[in-house]
Amino acid sequence: MTDKKESITRRDFVAGGASLAATTVIAGCTNAAQTTQKIKMAIVGTGSRGSFTWGQEVVKGYSDVVEIVGLCDINPKRAAAAQKLIGVNAPIFTDFDRMIRETRPDRVTVTTPDGTHARYIIRAMELGCDVMSEKPLCTDEQQCQAILDAQKKTGKHITVTFNARHGLKDKRVKELLMQKAIGEVISVDFHEYLDTSHGADYFRRWHRKKENSGTLLVHKASHHFDQANWWLDSTPVEVMARGELKFYGRNNRFRATNCRICPHKQQCQFYWDVTKNPRYVKLYTECESEDGYLRDGCVWSEDIDIYDTMSVVVKYENGVTLNYTANTFLPYEGQSISFNGTKGRIDYHDFRGGGFRNDELRLTRSFGKSEPVTVTEERRTGGHGGADGSLHDLIFRGAQQPDPLGLRADLRAGALASLIGIAAYRSIERGGQIIKINELVKL
Repeated sequence: MTDKKESITRRDFVAGGASLAATTVIAGCTNAAQTTQKIKMAIVGTGSRGSFTWGQEVVKGYSDVVEIVGLCDINPKRAAAAQKLIGVNAPIFTDFDRMIRETRPDRVTVTTPDGTHARYIIRAMELGCDVMSEKPLCTDEQQCQAILDAQKKTGKHITVTFNARHGLKDKRVKELLMQKAIGEVISVDFHEYLDTSHGADYFRRWHRKKENSGTLLVHKASHHFDQANWWLDSTPVEVMARGELKFYGRNNRFRATNCRICPHKQQCQFYWDVTKNPRYVKLYTECESEDGYLRDGCVWSEDIDIYDTMSVVVKYENGVTLNYTANTFLPYEGQSISFNGTKGRIDYHDFRGGGFRNDELRLTRSFGKSEPVTVTEERRTGGHGGADGSLHDLIFRGAQQPDPLGLRADLRAGALASLIGIAAYRSIERGGQIIKINELVKL
Protein backbone atom coordinates (compact mmCIF):
# COMPACT_ATOMS: atom_id res chain seq x y z
CA MET A 1 0.00 0.00 0.00
CA THR A 2 1.24 3.46 -0.87
CA ASP A 3 2.09 5.54 2.19
CA LYS A 4 -0.46 8.23 3.03
CA LYS A 5 2.18 10.94 2.68
CA GLU A 6 2.45 10.15 -1.01
CA SER A 7 -1.19 11.06 -1.62
CA ILE A 8 -1.56 13.85 -4.16
CA THR A 9 -4.47 15.96 -5.31
CA ARG A 10 -5.76 15.59 -8.84
CA ARG A 11 -4.43 19.07 -9.65
CA ASP A 12 -0.98 18.19 -8.26
CA PHE A 13 -0.98 15.08 -10.42
CA VAL A 14 -1.50 17.03 -13.63
CA ALA A 15 1.11 19.63 -12.74
CA GLY A 16 3.79 17.16 -11.77
CA GLY A 17 3.05 14.25 -14.04
CA ALA A 18 4.03 15.81 -17.34
CA SER A 19 7.67 16.09 -16.33
CA LEU A 20 7.89 12.32 -16.07
CA ALA A 21 6.58 11.67 -19.56
CA ALA A 22 9.91 11.46 -21.32
CA THR A 23 11.37 8.98 -18.85
CA THR A 24 8.31 6.80 -18.29
CA VAL A 25 6.82 6.23 -21.71
CA ILE A 26 9.27 3.47 -22.51
CA ALA A 27 9.03 1.95 -19.03
CA GLY A 28 5.25 2.17 -18.86
CA CYS A 29 2.73 -0.17 -20.40
CA THR A 30 3.43 -3.48 -22.06
CA ASN A 31 2.08 -5.42 -24.98
CA ALA A 32 -0.07 -8.35 -23.83
CA ALA A 33 0.73 -10.39 -26.94
CA GLN A 34 4.44 -10.24 -26.10
CA THR A 35 4.22 -11.14 -22.41
CA THR A 36 1.08 -13.07 -21.50
CA GLN A 37 -2.25 -14.17 -22.86
CA LYS A 38 -4.05 -12.29 -20.13
CA ILE A 39 -4.83 -8.58 -20.42
CA LYS A 40 -3.04 -6.71 -17.66
CA MET A 41 -5.51 -4.07 -16.50
CA ALA A 42 -5.06 -1.23 -14.03
CA ILE A 43 -7.98 0.73 -12.58
CA VAL A 44 -7.91 4.40 -11.59
CA GLY A 45 -10.91 5.41 -9.49
CA THR A 46 -12.03 2.78 -6.99
CA GLY A 47 -15.55 3.91 -6.12
CA SER A 48 -18.63 1.82 -6.67
CA ARG A 49 -18.34 1.52 -10.45
CA GLY A 50 -14.61 0.86 -10.45
CA SER A 51 -14.67 -1.68 -7.63
CA PHE A 52 -17.78 -3.56 -8.75
CA THR A 53 -18.36 -3.37 -12.52
CA TRP A 54 -14.69 -3.25 -13.52
CA GLY A 55 -13.36 -4.98 -10.45
CA GLN A 56 -15.44 -7.64 -8.75
CA GLU A 57 -17.50 -8.56 -11.82
CA VAL A 58 -14.42 -8.84 -14.04
CA VAL A 59 -12.61 -11.02 -11.50
CA LYS A 60 -15.69 -13.21 -11.14
CA GLY A 61 -16.29 -13.80 -14.83
CA TYR A 62 -13.08 -13.07 -16.72
CA SER A 63 -10.07 -14.03 -14.59
CA ASP A 64 -8.96 -16.42 -17.30
CA VAL A 65 -8.38 -13.51 -19.71
CA VAL A 66 -7.90 -10.46 -17.46
CA GLU A 67 -5.53 -9.76 -14.59
CA ILE A 68 -6.04 -6.66 -12.46
CA VAL A 69 -2.51 -5.49 -11.71
CA GLY A 70 -3.03 -2.15 -9.96
CA LEU A 71 -5.61 0.05 -8.21
CA CYS A 72 -5.24 3.81 -7.96
CA ASP A 73 -7.26 6.40 -6.06
CA ILE A 74 -6.44 9.72 -4.40
CA ASN A 75 -8.08 8.22 -1.29
CA PRO A 76 -5.85 5.36 -0.08
CA LYS A 77 -8.51 4.05 2.31
CA ARG A 78 -10.96 3.66 -0.55
CA ALA A 79 -8.38 1.91 -2.70
CA ALA A 80 -7.69 -0.51 0.17
CA ALA A 81 -11.41 -1.13 0.68
CA ALA A 82 -11.85 -1.75 -3.04
CA GLN A 83 -8.95 -4.21 -3.05
CA LYS A 84 -10.75 -6.31 -0.43
CA LEU A 85 -14.15 -6.03 -2.11
CA ILE A 86 -12.73 -7.02 -5.50
CA GLY A 87 -10.80 -9.89 -3.96
CA VAL A 88 -7.37 -9.29 -5.49
CA ASN A 89 -3.85 -8.74 -4.21
CA ALA A 90 -3.10 -6.03 -6.77
CA PRO A 91 -1.04 -3.23 -5.21
CA ILE A 92 -2.75 0.08 -4.49
CA PHE A 93 -1.44 3.53 -5.31
CA THR A 94 -2.26 7.20 -4.89
CA ASP A 95 0.30 8.13 -7.57
CA PHE A 96 -0.97 7.30 -11.07
CA ASP A 97 2.42 7.49 -12.82
CA ARG A 98 3.97 5.23 -10.23
CA MET A 99 1.24 2.63 -10.75
CA ILE A 100 1.91 2.58 -14.48
CA ARG A 101 5.68 2.34 -14.04
CA GLU A 102 5.52 -0.45 -11.48
CA THR A 103 2.63 -2.57 -12.80
CA ARG A 104 3.13 -2.08 -16.57
CA PRO A 105 -0.51 -2.62 -17.59
CA ASP A 106 -1.70 -3.13 -21.15
CA ARG A 107 -4.89 -1.20 -20.47
CA VAL A 108 -6.05 1.42 -17.99
CA THR A 109 -9.70 1.60 -16.97
CA VAL A 110 -10.76 5.11 -15.93
CA THR A 111 -13.62 5.30 -13.42
CA THR A 112 -12.80 8.54 -11.60
CA PRO A 113 -15.23 11.50 -11.34
CA ASP A 114 -16.10 12.72 -14.82
CA GLY A 115 -14.24 16.01 -14.67
CA THR A 116 -10.95 14.11 -14.21
CA HIS A 117 -11.40 11.53 -16.96
CA ALA A 118 -9.47 13.53 -19.55
CA ARG A 119 -6.29 13.91 -17.49
CA TYR A 120 -6.04 10.18 -16.75
CA ILE A 121 -6.98 9.17 -20.29
CA ILE A 122 -4.33 11.44 -21.76
CA ARG A 123 -1.66 10.49 -19.26
CA ALA A 124 -2.32 6.78 -19.74
CA MET A 125 -1.84 7.14 -23.49
CA GLU A 126 1.32 9.19 -23.00
CA LEU A 127 2.66 6.31 -20.90
CA GLY A 128 1.91 3.83 -23.68
CA CYS A 129 -1.38 2.32 -22.48
CA ASP A 130 -4.66 1.66 -24.22
CA VAL A 131 -7.63 3.08 -22.33
CA MET A 132 -11.14 2.09 -21.36
CA SER A 133 -13.14 5.03 -20.03
CA GLU A 134 -16.47 5.08 -18.28
CA LYS A 135 -18.92 7.50 -19.80
CA PRO A 136 -18.68 10.40 -20.27
CA LEU A 137 -15.38 10.66 -22.07
CA CYS A 138 -15.01 14.29 -20.96
CA THR A 139 -16.97 17.24 -19.59
CA ASP A 140 -15.99 20.21 -21.76
CA GLU A 141 -14.80 20.95 -25.25
CA GLN A 142 -11.20 21.71 -24.22
CA GLN A 143 -10.87 18.29 -22.60
CA CYS A 144 -12.38 16.67 -25.68
CA GLN A 145 -9.93 18.34 -28.03
CA ALA A 146 -7.00 17.46 -25.78
CA ILE A 147 -8.00 13.77 -25.80
CA LEU A 148 -8.43 13.74 -29.58
CA ASP A 149 -5.02 15.37 -30.04
CA ALA A 150 -3.33 12.99 -27.59
CA GLN A 151 -4.80 9.93 -29.26
CA LYS A 152 -3.64 11.13 -32.66
CA LYS A 153 -0.16 11.76 -31.29
CA THR A 154 0.20 8.47 -29.39
CA GLY A 155 -1.79 6.13 -31.63
CA LYS A 156 -3.24 4.35 -28.60
CA HIS A 157 -6.73 2.85 -28.56
CA ILE A 158 -9.65 4.25 -26.52
CA THR A 159 -12.86 2.36 -25.73
CA VAL A 160 -15.79 4.12 -24.09
CA THR A 161 -17.91 1.71 -22.05
CA PHE A 162 -21.44 2.58 -23.18
CA ASN A 163 -23.38 -0.30 -21.66
CA ALA A 164 -26.70 1.26 -22.70
CA ARG A 165 -26.14 -0.10 -26.21
CA HIS A 166 -26.29 -3.61 -24.75
CA GLY A 167 -29.84 -3.76 -23.40
CA LEU A 168 -32.05 -6.39 -25.03
CA LYS A 169 -34.63 -3.91 -26.31
CA ASP A 170 -31.91 -1.47 -27.35
CA LYS A 171 -30.32 -4.08 -29.61
CA ARG A 172 -33.71 -5.09 -31.01
CA VAL A 173 -34.47 -1.45 -31.88
CA LYS A 174 -31.15 -1.25 -33.71
CA GLU A 175 -32.09 -4.33 -35.74
CA LEU A 176 -35.48 -2.87 -36.66
CA LEU A 177 -33.92 0.40 -37.77
CA MET A 178 -31.27 -1.41 -39.82
CA GLN A 179 -34.08 -3.39 -41.47
CA LYS A 180 -35.91 -0.13 -42.32
CA ALA A 181 -38.99 -1.43 -40.49
CA ILE A 182 -40.40 2.12 -40.36
CA GLY A 183 -38.71 3.43 -43.49
CA GLU A 184 -36.50 6.46 -43.05
CA VAL A 185 -36.48 7.97 -39.57
CA ILE A 186 -37.69 11.56 -39.47
CA SER A 187 -37.59 12.32 -35.75
CA VAL A 188 -37.05 10.74 -32.34
CA ASP A 189 -38.78 11.58 -29.05
CA PHE A 190 -36.65 10.45 -26.09
CA HIS A 191 -37.96 11.02 -22.56
CA GLU A 192 -35.88 10.05 -19.54
CA TYR A 193 -37.66 9.64 -16.21
CA LEU A 194 -35.58 9.61 -13.02
CA ASP A 195 -37.46 9.03 -9.78
CA THR A 196 -37.15 10.33 -6.24
CA SER A 197 -34.66 7.56 -5.42
CA HIS A 198 -32.32 7.28 -8.41
CA GLY A 199 -32.78 10.85 -9.57
CA ALA A 200 -32.28 12.28 -6.10
CA ASP A 201 -29.07 10.32 -5.64
CA TYR A 202 -27.27 12.42 -8.25
CA PHE A 203 -27.93 15.44 -6.05
CA ARG A 204 -26.35 13.74 -3.01
CA ARG A 205 -23.10 12.89 -4.75
CA TRP A 206 -20.25 14.67 -6.52
CA HIS A 207 -22.39 14.83 -9.67
CA ARG A 208 -24.30 17.80 -8.28
CA LYS A 209 -21.43 20.13 -9.07
CA LYS A 210 -21.03 21.13 -12.70
CA GLU A 211 -17.23 21.15 -12.46
CA ASN A 212 -17.33 17.45 -11.53
CA SER A 213 -19.99 16.08 -13.89
CA GLY A 214 -20.57 18.61 -16.65
CA THR A 215 -24.22 18.48 -15.45
CA LEU A 216 -26.46 15.46 -16.01
CA LEU A 217 -26.61 16.44 -19.68
CA VAL A 218 -23.08 15.08 -19.86
CA HIS A 219 -22.87 12.53 -17.06
CA LYS A 220 -26.25 10.82 -17.42
CA ALA A 221 -27.49 11.86 -20.84
CA SER A 222 -24.28 10.92 -22.67
CA HIS A 223 -25.63 7.34 -22.43
CA HIS A 224 -28.78 8.44 -24.22
CA PHE A 225 -27.06 10.64 -26.76
CA ASP A 226 -24.76 7.75 -27.64
CA GLN A 227 -27.80 5.50 -28.07
CA ALA A 228 -29.38 8.04 -30.42
CA ASN A 229 -26.17 8.45 -32.44
CA TRP A 230 -25.82 4.67 -32.67
CA TRP A 231 -29.46 3.98 -33.54
CA LEU A 232 -29.54 6.72 -36.18
CA ASP A 233 -26.06 5.96 -37.55
CA SER A 234 -25.51 9.66 -38.07
CA THR A 235 -23.49 12.57 -36.71
CA PRO A 236 -25.04 15.37 -34.61
CA VAL A 237 -24.42 18.78 -36.13
CA GLU A 238 -26.20 21.30 -33.91
CA VAL A 239 -27.83 21.49 -30.49
CA MET A 240 -30.27 23.79 -28.72
CA ALA A 241 -31.32 23.33 -25.07
CA ARG A 242 -33.07 24.63 -21.99
CA GLY A 243 -32.36 23.58 -18.42
CA GLU A 244 -33.19 24.68 -14.90
CA LEU A 245 -32.80 23.69 -11.26
CA LYS A 246 -36.44 23.76 -10.20
CA PHE A 247 -36.79 21.02 -7.58
CA TYR A 248 -33.57 20.24 -5.69
CA GLY A 249 -30.93 22.56 -4.27
CA ARG A 250 -32.18 25.92 -3.08
CA ASN A 251 -35.80 24.92 -3.75
CA ASN A 252 -36.55 23.95 -0.15
CA ARG A 253 -36.90 25.75 3.18
CA PHE A 254 -34.55 23.52 5.22
CA ARG A 255 -31.25 21.76 4.63
CA ALA A 256 -28.14 20.32 6.29
CA THR A 257 -24.65 19.24 5.23
CA ASN A 258 -25.57 15.57 4.94
CA CYS A 259 -28.29 13.13 5.98
CA ARG A 260 -26.55 11.51 8.94
CA ILE A 261 -26.30 14.75 10.93
CA CYS A 262 -29.51 16.33 9.66
CA PRO A 263 -31.93 17.71 12.30
CA HIS A 264 -34.79 17.37 9.78
CA LYS A 265 -34.69 13.59 9.37
CA GLN A 266 -38.28 13.11 10.47
CA GLN A 267 -39.77 15.66 8.09
CA CYS A 268 -37.57 15.23 5.01
CA GLN A 269 -38.92 12.68 2.53
CA PHE A 270 -35.46 12.53 0.96
CA TYR A 271 -33.66 11.42 4.11
CA TRP A 272 -31.41 8.50 3.18
CA ASP A 273 -29.40 6.29 5.54
CA VAL A 274 -26.12 5.42 3.84
CA THR A 275 -25.13 3.15 6.74
CA LYS A 276 -27.69 0.57 5.62
CA ASN A 277 -25.51 -0.22 2.60
CA PRO A 278 -22.43 -2.18 3.77
CA ARG A 279 -20.61 -1.63 0.49
CA TYR A 280 -21.05 2.13 0.68
CA VAL A 281 -19.92 2.14 4.29
CA LYS A 282 -16.64 0.48 3.30
CA LEU A 283 -16.05 2.61 0.19
CA TYR A 284 -17.28 5.95 1.47
CA THR A 285 -18.24 6.56 5.09
CA GLU A 286 -15.17 4.78 6.47
CA CYS A 287 -12.97 6.76 4.04
CA GLU A 288 -14.24 10.27 4.75
CA SER A 289 -11.24 11.12 6.94
CA GLU A 290 -8.99 11.12 3.86
CA ASP A 291 -10.84 13.47 1.52
CA GLY A 292 -14.00 14.66 3.26
CA TYR A 293 -16.29 13.25 0.58
CA LEU A 294 -19.84 12.70 1.90
CA ARG A 295 -21.81 10.04 0.05
CA ASP A 296 -25.04 11.18 1.71
CA GLY A 297 -24.88 14.89 0.88
CA CYS A 298 -28.02 16.98 1.27
CA VAL A 299 -30.16 17.18 -1.89
CA TRP A 300 -31.18 20.70 -0.79
CA SER A 301 -27.63 22.07 -0.69
CA GLU A 302 -27.48 25.62 -1.96
CA ASP A 303 -24.23 24.98 -3.83
CA ILE A 304 -25.88 22.54 -6.26
CA ASP A 305 -25.42 24.05 -9.72
CA ILE A 306 -26.64 21.39 -12.17
CA TYR A 307 -30.09 21.13 -13.75
CA ASP A 308 -32.87 18.82 -12.63
CA THR A 309 -35.15 19.48 -15.61
CA MET A 310 -33.75 19.51 -19.14
CA SER A 311 -34.92 19.73 -22.73
CA VAL A 312 -32.64 19.33 -25.76
CA VAL A 313 -33.14 19.45 -29.53
CA VAL A 314 -30.43 17.84 -31.68
CA LYS A 315 -30.21 18.09 -35.46
CA TYR A 316 -28.36 15.30 -37.28
CA GLU A 317 -26.39 15.23 -40.48
CA ASN A 318 -29.01 12.94 -42.07
CA GLY A 319 -31.80 15.41 -41.27
CA VAL A 320 -33.26 13.59 -38.25
CA THR A 321 -34.32 15.66 -35.23
CA LEU A 322 -33.93 14.29 -31.69
CA ASN A 323 -36.20 15.78 -29.02
CA TYR A 324 -34.78 14.81 -25.62
CA THR A 325 -36.11 15.55 -22.15
CA ALA A 326 -34.97 14.49 -18.67
CA ASN A 327 -36.61 15.11 -15.31
CA THR A 328 -35.05 13.85 -12.09
CA PHE A 329 -37.79 14.03 -9.43
CA LEU A 330 -40.63 11.90 -10.79
CA PRO A 331 -42.79 9.25 -9.07
CA TYR A 332 -41.56 6.58 -11.50
CA GLU A 333 -38.37 5.59 -13.29
CA GLY A 334 -37.53 4.67 -16.86
CA GLN A 335 -37.73 5.77 -20.47
CA SER A 336 -40.21 6.39 -23.23
CA ILE A 337 -38.66 6.52 -26.70
CA SER A 338 -40.43 6.82 -30.03
CA PHE A 339 -39.02 6.70 -33.56
CA ASN A 340 -41.17 8.42 -36.18
CA GLY A 341 -40.53 7.18 -39.71
CA THR A 342 -41.83 7.49 -43.23
CA LYS A 343 -43.49 4.07 -42.98
CA GLY A 344 -44.42 3.80 -39.33
CA ARG A 345 -43.38 4.21 -35.71
CA ILE A 346 -41.46 2.29 -33.06
CA ASP A 347 -42.46 2.83 -29.42
CA TYR A 348 -40.08 1.72 -26.70
CA HIS A 349 -41.47 1.98 -23.17
CA ASP A 350 -39.65 0.77 -20.07
CA PHE A 351 -40.67 2.46 -16.85
CA ARG A 352 -42.07 1.44 -13.50
CA GLY A 353 -43.17 2.88 -10.16
CA GLY A 354 -46.16 4.48 -8.55
CA GLY A 355 -48.01 1.18 -8.65
CA PHE A 356 -47.75 0.51 -12.37
CA ARG A 357 -45.34 -0.68 -15.05
CA ASN A 358 -45.07 -0.17 -18.80
CA ASP A 359 -42.58 -2.50 -20.42
CA GLU A 360 -43.19 -2.85 -24.15
CA LEU A 361 -41.54 -2.56 -27.53
CA ARG A 362 -44.13 -1.95 -30.25
CA LEU A 363 -43.99 -1.57 -34.03
CA THR A 364 -46.82 0.26 -35.79
CA ARG A 365 -46.76 0.40 -39.57
CA SER A 366 -48.43 3.20 -41.48
CA PHE A 367 -51.67 1.90 -43.06
CA GLY A 368 -51.02 -1.37 -41.23
CA LYS A 369 -51.34 -3.01 -37.88
CA SER A 370 -49.70 -2.32 -34.56
CA GLU A 371 -48.02 -5.23 -32.79
CA PRO A 372 -45.63 -5.88 -29.92
CA VAL A 373 -42.09 -6.84 -30.88
CA THR A 374 -40.64 -9.92 -29.23
CA VAL A 375 -37.10 -9.99 -27.92
CA THR A 376 -35.68 -13.49 -28.36
CA GLU A 377 -32.29 -13.05 -26.73
CA GLU A 378 -32.16 -14.45 -23.21
CA ARG A 379 -31.79 -11.91 -20.43
CA ARG A 380 -28.41 -12.14 -18.71
CA THR A 381 -27.59 -11.76 -15.07
CA GLY A 382 -25.47 -8.84 -13.94
CA GLY A 383 -25.66 -5.08 -13.69
CA HIS A 384 -28.04 -2.92 -15.70
CA GLY A 385 -30.31 -5.80 -16.63
CA GLY A 386 -27.44 -7.87 -18.02
CA ALA A 387 -26.09 -5.06 -20.21
CA ASP A 388 -22.84 -4.93 -18.22
CA GLY A 389 -22.25 -8.63 -18.87
CA SER A 390 -22.83 -8.18 -22.59
CA LEU A 391 -20.38 -5.28 -22.59
CA HIS A 392 -17.78 -7.32 -20.71
CA ASP A 393 -18.13 -10.19 -23.18
CA LEU A 394 -17.59 -7.84 -26.11
CA ILE A 395 -14.53 -6.22 -24.57
CA PHE A 396 -12.81 -9.23 -23.02
CA ARG A 397 -13.89 -12.13 -25.23
CA GLY A 398 -15.15 -10.62 -28.46
CA ALA A 399 -12.14 -8.77 -29.86
CA GLN A 400 -12.02 -10.97 -32.95
CA GLN A 401 -15.76 -11.57 -33.22
CA PRO A 402 -18.04 -9.88 -35.78
CA ASP A 403 -20.03 -6.91 -34.51
CA PRO A 404 -23.05 -6.62 -36.84
CA LEU A 405 -24.91 -4.15 -34.61
CA GLY A 406 -21.91 -1.91 -34.07
CA LEU A 407 -21.90 -2.36 -30.29
CA ARG A 408 -18.26 -1.30 -29.91
CA ALA A 409 -17.96 2.35 -28.93
CA ASP A 410 -14.71 3.99 -29.99
CA LEU A 411 -13.18 7.40 -29.34
CA ARG A 412 -15.35 9.16 -31.91
CA ALA A 413 -18.51 7.73 -30.37
CA GLY A 414 -17.40 8.83 -26.91
CA ALA A 415 -16.53 12.30 -28.12
CA LEU A 416 -19.82 12.85 -29.95
CA ALA A 417 -21.93 11.67 -27.02
CA SER A 418 -20.12 14.04 -24.66
CA LEU A 419 -20.22 16.88 -27.17
CA ILE A 420 -24.01 16.82 -27.42
CA GLY A 421 -24.22 17.28 -23.65
CA ILE A 422 -21.50 19.93 -23.67
CA ALA A 423 -23.24 21.78 -26.51
CA ALA A 424 -26.51 21.51 -24.57
CA TYR A 425 -25.20 23.17 -21.43
CA ARG A 426 -23.39 25.79 -23.51
CA SER A 427 -26.71 26.52 -25.20
CA ILE A 428 -28.40 26.89 -21.80
CA GLU A 429 -25.64 29.21 -20.61
CA ARG A 430 -26.24 31.34 -23.71
CA GLY A 431 -30.00 31.58 -23.40
CA GLY A 432 -30.96 28.79 -25.79
CA GLN A 433 -28.52 29.66 -28.56
CA ILE A 434 -27.92 27.03 -31.25
CA ILE A 435 -24.49 25.46 -30.78
CA LYS A 436 -22.74 23.81 -33.71
CA ILE A 437 -20.71 20.72 -32.84
CA ASN A 438 -17.97 21.46 -35.35
CA GLU A 439 -17.36 24.80 -33.67
CA LEU A 440 -16.56 23.12 -30.35
CA VAL A 441 -13.82 20.75 -31.52
CA LYS A 442 -12.03 19.54 -34.62
CA LEU A 443 -13.08 15.92 -34.96
